[in-house]
Amino acid sequence: MTTGHFLPPEFLDELRQRITLSSLIGRTVKLTRAGREFRACCPFHNEKTPSFYVNDEKGFYHCFGCGAHGDAIRFVTETRGLSFMDAVRELAGQAGMDIPEANPAAVRQAKRTATLHDIMAEAAKWFSEQLHGIEGAEVRRYLDNRGISPAIAQNFGLGFAPNGRGRLKNALSHHAVEKLIEVGLLISVEGRDPYDRFRGRLMIPIKDQRGRVIAFGGRRLESIEGGNSLPDNSPKYLNSPETPLFDKGRTLYNIDKASQAARRQNRIIVVEGYLDVIGLAQAGIHEAVAPLGTALTEHQIERLWRIEDKPILCFDGDSAGQKAAVRAAERALVQARPGKTLSFVTLPNGKDPDDLVKEQGKSAFEEVLSRPIALDRLLYRFEASQIDPRSPEGRAALSKRLDELAASCRDEFIARGYRSNFKNLFYENFGWKSKKQQDSQTTIAATVTLSDLPTPTISDLECQYSRQILIGLSLYPEAIKQRLERLAELAVTDPKLKKWRETLITAVISEPDLDRDTIKAILKADANVDIDTWDIKKDLRFPFTRPDIAPDLAIESLVALIDLVVEERELATEEQQLKQVFTEERLIADYAKFEAAQALHRKRRADFQERRYMLGMEFELRTRVDEG
Repeated sequence: MTTGHFLPPEFLDELRQRITLSSLIGRTVKLTRAGREFRACCPFHNEKTPSFYVNDEKGFYHCFGCGAHGDAIRFVTETRGLSFMDAVRELAGQAGMDIPEANPAAVRQAKRTATLHDIMAEAAKWFSEQLHGIEGAEVRRYLDNRGISPAIAQNFGLGFAPNGRGRLKNALSHHAVEKLIEVGLLISVEGRDPYDRFRGRLMIPIKDQRGRVIAFGGRRLESIEGGNSLPDNSPKYLNSPETPLFDKGRTLYNIDKASQAARRQNRIIVVEGYLDVIGLAQAGIHEAVAPLGTALTEHQIERLWRIEDKPILCFDGDSAGQKAAVRAAERALVQARPGKTLSFVTLPNGKDPDDLVKEQGKSAFEEVLSRPIALDRLLYRFEASQIDPRSPEGRAALSKRLDELAASCRDEFIARGYRSNFKNLFYENFGWKSKKQQDSQTTIAATVTLSDLPTPTISDLECQYSRQILIGLSLYPEAIKQRLERLAELAVTDPKLKKWRETLITAVISEPDLDRDTIKAILKADANVDIDTWDIKKDLRFPFTRPDIAPDLAIESLVALIDLVVEERELATEEQQLKQVFTEERLIADYAKFEAAQALHRKRRADFQERRYMLGMEFELRTRVDEG
C-alpha cells in the first residue's frame, strides 16, 4: 500500500498499542463481552447472528462470516473511507502522538534497516541449519541433557555457530562485509580481515516486539567434540554489540512471545537469563522475559509496565541475584506512578528457575511465585542488613537512607506513601515488639522499645495530656493506626505511662482486631493499668472520654489532641533552639535575622493557640448538639 508519507514501523506499532481497539470500534458498533474478546454483528455485511470478534490483546478484529480482518487503522479506512494517512492522523491525535516528519533520510534509513533485518534473519536460519546438521549432533545432545525438547528449541529458533573464524562470513558472502560488521555478526580489527564474532556457541536469537531477529546471544559450549568447544577463559555468554537494530538497555529477551502469554495469565515474570526463560517455557510457563546481561534498566521497566502493572522479578538467591533485585527496585521506585510497581520472589540459594522446574516441576516454581515480596519491604530488608541494628548510629543511618529512597521517587504522592511505609517498617523493627515477641520471632535487626528513645523534660500539663491520650487510645485502639508515627514522639517520662504505651501499642500491632474489653484486660494484666478508675487529680475531660460520644467524633478529637501535643512540643523545641543559636555575641551582627526568626516563631505559636482554642470550642459545641 502506498501511503504518500513514510512512517517508521516503530511509530505504527506504538500507535496500535496506544489505541484500545474495542473502544474505537465500540463507538459505532454495539459490542458485548465474550470471554477475553468482544462480539458483535459485523459492520461490513448484514447478519443476524454475531460473528464479528474484537481482540484487544492481539489488536485485531475478525469476522468469521465475511472474512473482514484488520487493525485500528484498517477499521477506520474501511468504515470511514479515509485514506491511510488520514486514518493515522486521526488515531494519532486521539493517542496524543505526533506524526513523524517525512524526509528522504528517514526513507533511506528505513530501507537500510529493512536490509539489516533481512541479514539477521538469514543468519538465524543458517545457525539453525548448523544445529540440525552433522556438526550439531553434540549440541543437540547438550540441549537434550538440559531437558530442552526439539519443539522448544525450534520455537525459540536455537542454532549453533561452529568454531571457525569465517564460516558465517562465507555463508553470507553475498552481503557486503560492512553490513555484516554493522549488525555485529563480524568483528573488525585493524590490520586483519574481519572474522566471525560467534564461534563454538549455542546461538539464541534475540527478537524485538514484532518477532524480528535483532541480535544474538551465544552460550559457550564446554564439551563439544570435534574442536567446536571454546577455551574455558572465554566468556560464558556473548551478546551482540549495540547496533542500529539492537539497544541492549531497551530490549527484553522473549518479549515477543511473553507479551501475549502475559495477557492471558495476567502476569509477567522477569528472570536472569535466556536458558531460564527457555526452561520455564519447557515447563509450560511462557510469560517470562530476561534482561540481557545487565541490571533491569528504566526503559525495560517501562516496557514491562506496558504489559502488566506489577511484574514479578525472580532472581537467583545468591548475592549477585539479590543485588540485581535491589538495583531494579531502586530504579522502579524512582519512576513509580499510581498503579505501577514491582514485586519480588527469591529462589533457594544456588538454584535458578531452570533448575527448580527440572528438579521439582512447575508446581514448585508456582509455589515460589505465590509468596511475592513488595518493593518497599525488599528495599527495607536490604538497607536494614547493611547497618549495625544495636547501635544508635546504625539505626539513624537506616532511617536517613529510607528517607533518601522515598525522596528519590519522582511522584510526590507516591513518595509520601513510601516514606510512611518505610517508617512503619522501621518502627515494627525498632519500636513496638515486646521481649516475648523478640524471643519467638526472627527479626531483620535487633529490637528496641519506645522507652529507649530520648524524651525531653515536659510540663505536668503535657503529662496529663499524655495520660488522656493513652486513655483514649485504650478506648479507641483503631486511632493508633492513624497516628502510629506521632505516638513515638509523645514525651512520656513517667515509667507507668511508658509501660502503658508499650503494652497498648504492642497489643494492637500484634492483634489489630482486639476489642476494647480485651485491651482493658491486657493492660490490667501486663501494665497494671485500670482505665475505668478515674483520678480527679490527674484526669482531664476530653470529648473522647465521654461514654455517650459517637465513635467517629471520639476518634477525631483523640487524633486532634495527639497532633496538638506533638506540635506544642515542636514549638517549644524551636523556641529553645532560637535561644541557643542567637547568643549575645551574635545578636549584634545578626539582630535583624534574630528578630525575623522570633517574629515568625511568635506567629506560629499564636496560630497554634488559636487553632487549639477553636478546636476545643468545636468539639464542645458538637457534643452539645449531639446531646440535644
